[in-house]
Amino acid sequence: MAEFKEIAADAPVVAKVTNWLENRFPTAFDAYRVHMSEYYAPKNFNFWYFFGSLAMLVLVIQIVTGIFLVMHYKPDAALAFGSVEYIMRDVPWGWLVRYMHSTGASAFFVVVYLHMFRGLIYGSYRKPRELVWIFGCAIFLVLMAEAFMGYLLPWGQMSYWGAQVIVNLFSAIPFIGPDLALLIRGDYVVGDATLNRFFSFHVIAVPLVLLGLVVAHLLALHDVGSNNPDGVEIKGPNAPKDAKGKPLDGIPFHPYYTVHDIMGVSVFLMVFSAIVFFAPEFGGYFLEYNNFIPADPLKTPAHIAPVWYFTPYYSMLRAITTEMMYALIACVVLAAALGALRAQLSTLGKGVVLGAALVLIALMLAIDAKFWGVLVMGGAVVILFFLPWLDNCPVKSIRYRPDWHKILYGIFVINFVILAYLGVQPPSPIGERVSQVGTLFYFGFFLLMPWWSRLGQTKPVPSRVTFEAH
Repeated sequence: MAEFKEIAADAPVVAKVTNWLENRFPTAFDAYRVHMSEYYAPKNFNFWYFFGSLAMLVLVIQIVTGIFLVMHYKPDAALAFGSVEYIMRDVPWGWLVRYMHSTGASAFFVVVYLHMFRGLIYGSYRKPRELVWIFGCAIFLVLMAEAFMGYLLPWGQMSYWGAQVIVNLFSAIPFIGPDLALLIRGDYVVGDATLNRFFSFHVIAVPLVLLGLVVAHLLALHDVGSNNPDGVEIKGPNAPKDAKGKPLDGIPFHPYYTVHDIMGVSVFLMVFSAIVFFAPEFGGYFLEYNNFIPADPLKTPAHIAPVWYFTPYYSMLRAITTEMMYALIACVVLAAALGALRAQLSTLGKGVVLGAALVLIALMLAIDAKFWGVLVMGGAVVILFFLPWLDNCPVKSIRYRPDWHKILYGIFVINFVILAYLGVQPPSPIGERVSQVGTLFYFGFFLLMPWWSRLGQTKPVPSRVTFEAH
């Protein structure tokens, strides 16, 4: 048992209360020091470093509003839509809570996408932060599951038919597909059993996993230290430190970055409030108009599309047609030929590469394109986990990479936005071709990264972070 710290009898009341608490709950104060007041972060954080704290804020908004919604929601196929209408019309401030939750779902993906993009351009996934990135990607994957399950709960037309389409995709998996789809639905069609399953996972199971991953993400980050726009380590063995061993290029997270984040939170809440009060549907992107119509299993909407944050991957799914399979087979043949010719492999090794390529091509011809579309859609997320080992550039930050890297990253973002836009549009021949090219570029960006990331002349990286007081 630790010894109690004494305090002067004439000390202020706040100091006495703090001392009383610290003597009885020292772990909390130790955590505060480790993760806040004595956690040194680089002094050159910029605009891009708002989005981590904003993601935490939106998570809190979603949990709090979700608790109030659960108080009045009925997870029953006959009552679900009516209970949402009851929340909107009869529960005091229910409309505000519901709109905060629906807007928060989209806001969550906005800040998470921007947070991940910051990690991409500044190399925050590079050594020693590989595990931080993996935890972050796992959070993104779990967040997608949470959003998908929550999307069914209003039991509107788009909720019902969107779930019907996505769950049916699992039936395309060979051998286990039909049984897996049946397990997810809990019935032969999307119905009351499906709603109860999704409600249970959305409210209890998935949030617990999400919170655990967020804690792991933060602990892993604070163990290795934050990255910065220069990609320069401030806590390494060669980093400059003062007499007490504190990084000269770092400042305590509290109070400096808590104030920094409060400014970002203030701006975010103004934008968030404007959307909640004046445009909660956001032109049909945040809340689709078809979802204000009760689910009708006998009437299919003219165009079924997921919410905007899923649409880039939905575009990739729709891009995989029978014609596209021949283009993918050509890519496999080219990759196998280059691998066999350029890699330092023995004759046996080259034979194994070519044999594996032939087996893959045979599978691609034998199995329906729908399955490969599902595989591409899932692979578009899973490939992000491997980013730390795909990037071979000598420097971390985009600031010191060749200028054409910036152009390539810009094209990647534009391509992702185009895929997202095409995902909400009805299928068309031109849209199909564009999404096919976009899908090839998306995967080419990552799969060819070990090659292109080494090309070009990098700029000299400073030994210390570049910072100007303001």
